[in-house]
Amino acid sequence: MLDTTPLITAVDRFADRLRAAPQSRLQRGAAAEALAAARELALRAQRIEAPDREPRTMPDAGAFAVGDQLAVAGRDLAVALETASSTELDEAVRFVMEAAERAFA
Repeated sequence: MLDTTPLITAVDRFADRLRAAPQSRLQRGAAAEALAAARELALRAQRIEAPDREPRTMPDAGAFAVGDQLAVAGRDLAVALETASSTELDEAVRFVMEAAERAFA
């Protein structure tokens, strides 16, 4: 079983930054970048958990909810990845860190 702590840590840091960000920062693109990341994490989790089912798209719940959406999607993926390869986990951590950099560039 893989230790998914690095993914959870990266997701939590990104989500915390979003929750603390002012509305103006969220509206300048941080929220859109985070929603795209949350949707991607959710899709990855769904593909692992139910590869034969069409993945559902995470809805846009607004700029102030995107931190929570990211945290939920990241934790769902972490659970799904516990039995996956370390390559998939490393890729997910890298993806989250790059998305956070883009959101707050």
